[in-house]
Amino acid sequence: MRQIKNVINGHVVDPSGPELDLVDPSTGEVFAKARTSTVDDVDAACQAAEAAFVAWKETTPAERQAALLKIADLVEEYGDELTELESENTGKPVAVTATEEIPPMVDQLRFFAGAARILEGKSTGEYMSGYTSMIRREPVGVIGQVAPWNYPMMMAVWKFAPAIAAGNTVVLKPSDTTPVTTVRIAELIAEKGLLPPGVFNVVVGDRDTGAALISHSIPSMVSITGSVGAGIKVAQSAANTVKRVHLELGGKAPAVVFDNADIATAAETLAGSSFFNAGQDCTASTRMIVQEGVYDEFVEAFKEQVEALESSYTKGRKDDDAFVPPCNNVHQFETVLGFIDRAPEHAVLVTGGKREGDRGFFVEPTVYANMRQDDEMVQDEIFGPIVTIQKFSTEDEAIAMSNGVDLALASSVWTKDHGTAMRMAKALDFGAVWINTHILLQAEMPHGGYKESGYGKDLSMYGLEDYTRIKHVMTSLEA
Repeated sequence: MRQIKNVINGHVVDPSGPELDLVDPSTGEVFAKARTSTVDDVDAACQAAEAAFVAWKETTPAERQAALLKIADLVEEYGDELTELESENTGKPVAVTATEEIPPMVDQLRFFAGAARILEGKSTGEYMSGYTSMIRREPVGVIGQVAPWNYPMMMAVWKFAPAIAAGNTVVLKPSDTTPVTTVRIAELIAEKGLLPPGVFNVVVGDRDTGAALISHSIPSMVSITGSVGAGIKVAQSAANTVKRVHLELGGKAPAVVFDNADIATAAETLAGSSFFNAGQDCTASTRMIVQEGVYDEFVEAFKEQVEALESSYTKGRKDDDAFVPPCNNVHQFETVLGFIDRAPEHAVLVTGGKREGDRGFFVEPTVYANMRQDDEMVQDEIFGPIVTIQKFSTEDEAIAMSNGVDLALASSVWTKDHGTAMRMAKALDFGAVWINTHILLQAEMPHGGYKESGYGKDLSMYGLEDYTRIKHVMTSLEA
């Protein structure tokens, strides 16, 4: 059985903690093993990263660009292998993973390779008579990172690429349920000698491993994508040594559909963006907020589109038509079913509402209409294949309903009226607002939210700048 190990200082090494089972979510069966990394393992990785930082921070942007471009080529070359591993580890359909994850990962690596060479700051000049001031933008140091289980290999790229591009070194811990592809990428980088030893280290393990990394004295900054609860613990731990913190903590995205929207297009697009990766996406459209004049029409159109989505339970992971995967792990599977069990009496089940099949962690794409603002399913992040539908009458009511949750990562507006779209884009309190589309991301544009969705940005130059620090240098013109 496959054994998943650490990659530390350019070498594949055995973790020293107890063994964990890795489960294929589409079958519920163990397919690999991974030992947990202990405090000593984390310390070894941090020591390696600290030693490597001495030289890596002195590399030129062009040298860092060249390394990341080679890593992008590597991911592209080994795309089929990484897709198969990711599909087995997460239960995702092979075709969807191949088309929707590998090309963006390659593109994002190439973007950050180029971005390494265009760091910006305030213009050098005489802001005080007789003195010249300039700005240095420097790497932070060793970065401790914790990646989630919903997009294991893509989120690994989102973590390490900007950090390394900015001149930092990295210790990355993937999720305990999905470490396979992150470790494989690190193994390939080490085998091919694409980065100096110690620049990129991966430690596998559980929550205790993550806690050991976050609390370690060496990292100057920590970054996590995960739940609000996990983010709070990371911020609290980081405060003890005044580490910089980068948090991406989930979402509860509304899709506001106005009477004048193209209902057919909205229903089709939102069905896909709601149940892509079984709704295990921070930007997934989870709350349909529909104006009363088209409410019934939208519910019927949305139901039709959702019921047309093919599950990888019925089609199999390797079928090109498979779209909706299982929940990632048994805990998430039980969490999603718990929301269904607790559905309020006034909720109208439009479609779905139960486990699919008798193996793996599949839940039918589920839609509830007639929902109220204070319902648990409206307020709390489900992170699974459940969507709620609410009705509104006025624009102000739609804004209040949209903003009336604690998470604030992404949102969308559906209307043919430009003024309505622009007013909503201003009023919606979310890090991203899509107009007549949803869930699309681009490397050049920032991803990150407000409120309990965290702070800091992934992707874009803003994401790269998060991994830098600013130094003011002033010199006398008389000296």
